[in-house]
Amino acid sequence: MKRRQTLKYILCDLFAAMLSWAALFFFRKLVLEPTVAFDPSDLQAILHDPNLWLGLAVVPLGWLTLYTLQGSYRNVLRKARVKELLDTLIGSLMGVVVIFFLLLVDDHVSTYAGHYRAFLFLLATHFLLTYIPRLLITSQTAHRVHTRRLGFPTLMIGSKKKAFQTYLDLENQETYSGNQFVGFVTVNGQIEPQLQSVMPHLGSIDDLRPLIDSHNVEEVIIAVEDYEQDKIAEILRSLNTCGDLIIKITPDARDLIIGSVRQESIFHSPFIVINNRLMAEWQYSVKRIADIAISLLAMVLLSPVYLATALAVKLTSPGPVFYAQERIGYHGRPFRMHKFRSMYVDAEQSGPALSKDNDPRITPFGRFMRKVRLDEIPQFWNVLRGTMSIVGPRPERQFYIDQIVRRAPEYLLLQRVKPGITSWGQVKYGYASTVDEMIERLRYDLLYLDNMSITTDLKIMVYTIKIIVQGRGK
Repeated sequence: MKRRQTLKYILCDLFAAMLSWAALFFFRKLVLEPTVAFDPSDLQAILHDPNLWLGLAVVPLGWLTLYTLQGSYRNVLRKARVKELLDTLIGSLMGVVVIFFLLLVDDHVSTYAGHYRAFLFLLATHFLLTYIPRLLITSQTAHRVHTRRLGFPTLMIGSKKKAFQTYLDLENQETYSGNQFVGFVTVNGQIEPQLQSVMPHLGSIDDLRPLIDSHNVEEVIIAVEDYEQDKIAEILRSLNTCGDLIIKITPDARDLIIGSVRQESIFHSPFIVINNRLMAEWQYSVKRIADIAISLLAMVLLSPVYLATALAVKLTSPGPVFYAQERIGYHGRPFRMHKFRSMYVDAEQSGPALSKDNDPRITPFGRFMRKVRLDEIPQFWNVLRGTMSIVGPRPERQFYIDQIVRRAPEYLLLQRVKPGITSWGQVKYGYASTVDEMIERLRYDLLYLDNMSITTDLKIMVYTIKIIVQGRGK
């Protein structure tokens, strides 16, 4: 359903971009540029103009790229019409400005007013041709939700009166919000019989991750009693490792007073909505594009360094050139992280152990590699594959994560983002040689989550380069 809906938006946007470009081309040739009366042969000349067809092939792709960066094709089943209007208007304005300065500003026109007319004509035409089909698709989807023909798998966390009352509120609200409950889980084991009569009991909060995966849950509603409020932090930590869920919490009087409640619609029940997206959609897109571009560039420019390092590793100690190890990444998913081998073979034959200063397991050349971070450069391949990012918290092994979480459960919040080659913790603290140091470094990585942005990533990369140049790694 999501793929079909996304395809609808893409095709409509594509045709809108083509039509608006063609309309602008005819407007310029027939209205802005002519110095003589219209002649039917002018149409033939326009249709044979290669710039018309080149624009029809290239310009729509630019629009689709812009809308993808803007996040227009994410959560296509949950679009709000007012937000759609604003997003389309902003996107149209940005795109028209780019087209104007790249393609139209050098056009020959009799007066500057011609430029303004062309700009406004393209803006109005493109906006209307794009927004009207979007509005129709969004309205059709909203109608299907409101008439209960389309819904979103929802899990209720809570099993007592508040959970049952929340269910009744959602079912009886004037406009149906699309919550199709797959079941509920308990916080302390007690169950309201009336709740069990309307949805199945699926387990406890200890079972959240497998339940969310097996039931394809998209939305979670936390409706716990006042005396269970201390469990909310634990619940949120667990949910933060379960993907891009929509998380809603039923408010109490205090929440209403301090204004932390978000009303999605005047007809819907009020909730505190937890936003799992730490940056604007366009920043996520730019971050991924930058990851791909930097990784490709680094792998090409550093190819002599790759070769020289591989030879040095092979010649200075017996064993393989590369070292692959399972780490835990985005949303708790395991992946294989690749590095140049900096330790002797079978360095962990007695079990997992963190490296430390003057670690005898590290080869002499490995010590040099670690100082200038040469051992890390194979990870650009992980970035290219999408399991890592250039900037993000360092990924750890499950063996150490289990130890950290027992003492600092907030560590699981780091799994809301992709792990990185470098991080705020790496820059400020460096490598950790004990679990205590990992926990100490954690505060810097949590600070990164609170300040995550393209600008922050750039600063971290600059400081990382400075550390490499100065050889201050360890």
